[in-house]
Amino acid sequence: MDLEALLAAASSMPRSYLVCGLLGPVLLWQGGRLLDRLWWRPRRLERALRAQGLRGSSYRFLTGDLKEFSRLNDEAWSKPLPLGCHDIVPRVTPFIHKNVGENGKVCFSWFGPIPVVTLTDPALVKDVLSNKFGHFEKPQFPALAKLLGDGLPGHEGEKWVKHRRILNPAFHLEKLKLMMPAFSACCEDLVSRWEQSLGSDGSCELDVWPELQGLTGDVISHTAFGSSYQEGRKVFELQGEQAERFIHALKSKYYDVQSAGEMYLPTKNNRRMRQINKEVNSILRGLVGKRIEAMKKGESTKDDLLGLLLESNMKHTDENGQSSLGMTIEDVIEECKLFYFAGMETTSVLLTWTMVLLSMHPEWQDRAREEVIGLFGKNKPGYEGLNRLKT
Repeated sequence: MDLEALLAAASSMPRSYLVCGLLGPVLLWQGGRLLDRLWWRPRRLERALRAQGLRGSSYRFLTGDLKEFSRLNDEAWSKPLPLGCHDIVPRVTPFIHKNVGENGKVCFSWFGPIPVVTLTDPALVKDVLSNKFGHFEKPQFPALAKLLGDGLPGHEGEKWVKHRRILNPAFHLEKLKLMMPAFSACCEDLVSRWEQSLGSDGSCELDVWPELQGLTGDVISHTAFGSSYQEGRKVFELQGEQAERFIHALKSKYYDVQSAGEMYLPTKNNRRMRQINKEVNSILRGLVGKRIEAMKKGESTKDDLLGLLLESNMKHTDENGQSSLGMTIEDVIEECKLFYFAGMETTSVLLTWTMVLLSMHPEWQDRAREEVIGLFGKNKPGYEGLNRLKT
């Protein structure tokens, strides 16, 4: 090596040492934070939970109970329930069923490094659902929330209180009564279509699951968006596909603590989910914008969920003179997306399961039919009459 090269090497050495000297502590600090998040903090939380008398599974590094969760789901869903069996809890939520059986009605498990406390005591559940102070943290998955609907169920503290206060008037009993004609019309359309499918022998075979999913979509679309039903129906179909893609990801045997990060990868499924979300947001933004313009011109808000929500939101914004007390357009869109998820699967699953049970127990079919005919005859069911139905 010549003298010039030697001098150049010597002059660069302090700079290299300086970079290493600065980089080393930063890497150590970041490594320490990561270790605390993935190991020490979960261990401290586990000790704190056990000190309060709770029982649960022991923390496993990084994955927690996710592998066991996936294994039990695969096992439970690999075969159908025996005909006539009503014991659905071990099939629908096998991990929670096992955990509660082993550790009691209030127990904890691990979603990766995050502890999850499971409550099956109705009084405690009511306390959590009605608590206004934000003491109960909810798992936050921003990537998923943006794709599915980032509304009331995911909020905490003051934001939860604000959204709950604005949404509440739309679900008062008097408002729901006004939606009865829409419920009735959608049911009549379904029954009429089934009657037209009857063969010469007066019977036909139907797959009621998609039929009742369609019924739920019609009801939600009419009651949420009124005369904009067709656009609402498109949102329902897109949100249905979004839910299926999300559930598929949950059921995947590869679903683990990495999934939150995987949502950002440009996979075919992720690209489609983002495309759906963009289309849904565009449709809803148009619906909300048109309705706000109509309200500004003094037109009726209509008695659908969107109108009631916007009317309530405008009151909270105008009466107090502070827009911060109301929802933003983005907030309204996210709540509209959740109208579908709140009612889409819940009601159609309940109706399908009810029909399965009635098929297993025809004597209950006879009792229910006699009661309906005795109370209504051939008249359309009215709200007050429905309250008198017992069976």
